[in-house]
Amino acid sequence: MLSTRISYLSQDTLEIMRERVFELLENHGVKMDHAEVVKILEKAGAKVDSDSQMVRFPKNFLEEQFRKAPKSFSLVGRNGKQKLGLPREDGTFHTRTNTGAQSWIEPETGVYRRVRVPDIAIWARLSDRLGEIGFCAFPVPSDVPDATADVYALRAMLQNTEKHVWVQPYTEGSVEYLVKLSIAAAGGEEALKSKPLVSFITCSLTPLEFKRMDLEIILQASRHGIPLHACSLPSAGTTGPVSEPGIALLCVAEILAMLATAQVIEPGTQIVATPLIFSTDMSTGRSLQSSVESLRSNALAVQFVKAAFGIPTHTYGIGADSPAMDGQCMSEGALRGMLIGVSGADILGAAGQIEVATTISPVQLTIDNEVFGMVRRIITGMNFDDETMAWEDLMNVKPGGEFLTTDHTYRHCRDGLPPINFVRSTRESWEQGGQTDLVGRATQFCRNLLEKAKPVEMPEDVIKEMDCIVRAADDRLI
Repeated sequence: MLSTRISYLSQDTLEIMRERVFELLENHGVKMDHAEVVKILEKAGAKVDSDSQMVRFPKNFLEEQFRKAPKSFSLVGRNGKQKLGLPREDGTFHTRTNTGAQSWIEPETGVYRRVRVPDIAIWARLSDRLGEIGFCAFPVPSDVPDATADVYALRAMLQNTEKHVWVQPYTEGSVEYLVKLSIAAAGGEEALKSKPLVSFITCSLTPLEFKRMDLEIILQASRHGIPLHACSLPSAGTTGPVSEPGIALLCVAEILAMLATAQVIEPGTQIVATPLIFSTDMSTGRSLQSSVESLRSNALAVQFVKAAFGIPTHTYGIGADSPAMDGQCMSEGALRGMLIGVSGADILGAAGQIEVATTISPVQLTIDNEVFGMVRRIITGMNFDDETMAWEDLMNVKPGGEFLTTDHTYRHCRDGLPPINFVRSTRESWEQGGQTDLVGRATQFCRNLLEKAKPVEMPEDVIKEMDCIVRAADDRLI
């Protein structure tokens, strides 16, 4: 049984928002910069203005596409391992690591620098060994050509984790090679379709525009049976309305346009609605991930798309605006994790990130892993029966008695969530242990995990094939 969840929407406001989404997509529409995709949509019944590249979606057309989209499915890892059911059976959430960060904080020295390909291997191996991390995404390496950085990153990720991998293409040209790497690692095209070990993110160019690269992602991923995270990334007050209901409405409209496009190309394409809403600090112009307004907007968008359309959802579930792993960072991450968790998102993303998702830290990843476990335990419902209510003990205890020696306490004394890096010691024992803080303890824990972490087993012919794909991408794209 699940715990009560927070909701910003009444049934009346839900219906109003739902109708406004239909009106926006039918009467305003979106701009799409991809002639082939636009032609496919027009043939299927969308209203197209070729001169302006505007595509409008009649309500009945949209409803037909929604019916095709699966409401439940699974993301899987290598060889069908690490299956992540959406929605999750216990009603809570899965998690993923940060994607797209360009900077790295070394776990050993604390040095801040640009990401390199060997760091991606470390990131993947650590993620593979953290129990609360469901799947992995890759950062942006700086030690390889820009045109193929995502190809190198996926190549490194696939050889160092057995978990599902979230793929963020950086250029239109690289999409083909990212798909080829996925096919090679899966063991063929049919194997990829039956057990897709990767999923791709495709994004809007807010407001209400889609660039050619992201439409190409939808086209190729749909045809290869690759699940899609349909992502809208508006920033309140700049690329989106400043108010939470307004930006959530825009965000969901863009997501639904991507969903409809994918279903027209390949009915049954698995779609995860992914609102990633930022706010704008109006005094500086800086985009923020963990302001109160950003948290509320993401929670609202998740609730809206789940309640109105029944699609699995995914948003930032942790992370900080702080540039350091300090008290602000930990507070922002905990606040976001709790709010998004109780709002009902199926995937809580962005583990390991600080500085508005531009920097990652393996140490922060180990801390976020533990926080995710706490949030999951907090929002998981409780059973109420004679055993959980300790009814027999309560009826038999003498006034002034104790429960320490009862059979019930013995049966349940290990039910609590054990800490990993959080401490429960007295000041005296903490001082005797060296007075390390959370970051210090997590650093040592991270070091211990990485000492034992090796690449995952992969057939030599698959490794050679992936290397050939990377070289082909360099030859063509650089």
